[in-house]
Amino acid sequence: MEIILLLIYSFFVWLVFFKFKWLPWTFVSQVIVVSLPIFALSATILVLNVVAPSSADVRVVNYVVQVVPRVPGRVIEVPVEANRPVKKGDVLFRIDPVPFQQELMALEAKAPELSAKLDSALAYQRELNEQLNSSRSASDAVAARLALAERRERQTAELAQSGAGPAFDHEQAQTEAASLRSELASTTAQMAQVRQKLSAKTRDGQLSEVAQARSAMEQLKAQIVQARWQLDQATVRAPSDGTVINLQLREGSYAANLPLTPVMSFVEHEQWVLALYSQNELGNVEPGNDAEIALKTHPNTIIKSKVDSIIWATGTGQMPMGGMVPQSGSQPIPPGRIAVRLRPTGKHKDMFLAMGAQGQGAIYTDHGEFLHIIRKVVIRVSSKLDWLVLKLH
Repeated sequence: MEIILLLIYSFFVWLVFFKFKWLPWTFVSQVIVVSLPIFALSATILVLNVVAPSSADVRVVNYVVQVVPRVPGRVIEVPVEANRPVKKGDVLFRIDPVPFQQELMALEAKAPELSAKLDSALAYQRELNEQLNSSRSASDAVAARLALAERRERQTAELAQSGAGPAFDHEQAQTEAASLRSELASTTAQMAQVRQKLSAKTRDGQLSEVAQARSAMEQLKAQIVQARWQLDQATVRAPSDGTVINLQLREGSYAANLPLTPVMSFVEHEQWVLALYSQNELGNVEPGNDAEIALKTHPNTIIKSKVDSIIWATGTGQMPMGGMVPQSGSQPIPPGRIAVRLRPTGKHKDMFLAMGAQGQGAIYTDHGEFLHIIRKVVIRVSSKLDWLVLKLH
């Protein structure tokens, strides 16, 4: 762009001083003619870098998911192909499900046995409650009979002492009262034994046998859920829309569920377009500003965009974690650049952009709009130059 402006300026100088000779070509005019474009271009570029900052480092960044299976096993199927787009939920590969199916079947086979144990424990608890109620009722009945027998014993004793009744009746009453006392003691002991068995309860009021059986049943249910989950994880699916890159996984390979050994790399279709700027170029940039980018993968194409956000963070602002005080070092701190996220808009919103594509771009702020045309011309000229493939063979 600077060359074009200099050529236009030179053309007008030639017209004024040489073609029509409107002004004399003196030493003073020569100094003015040479100095004027230098100062004008310098001032224009300085202002332009503030009101319409440009970046020669625009990158297309994609999320990359390192696919690691949740369960280990032998791979039996890989239905996807490398460098072919897949949808979210499509099968990437399958691990042999037989071991997980067998484990699930073995756990499910234990369910009836544990269920029977739980039913037996609940029946035992009901039986103890019934025994307690029966013992309490029997004890109350014996106590009532004993009270009647003791009263009869006292009455027959008075009659025998006064000679109004036979001594045999008194002895018979004594024998009956003693028998009832023995029966009451036996009933009370039986009731105490049942209460002792019922006293072995958990905090929630369940009998220990019932709590153990219920705990075993809940543990088995959790194991069955875990086994079903493992069986489901034997089929690994795409986490989102994307593409599998450099697919080396084959049938018969062993896939381990270790974070450090991913079996494939999955590139998501969601992208970031980042433009890197010097820290003093973004004073007037705000989210929502118009922007344009020109990528080398799309020569002579200007991609309309908007400023999504400014990432106000760089690696130079982070200190390493550790127990030592960081060394300042003898080397100067490298200049940290600020990344600006751009979003293509309009007809370019869904445009395919290659991951890792590079190019240049510019942001048009709300200031100095009359100078934006210069930046637009510069970007368009540079985009046309991307048609040139400069190599010697």
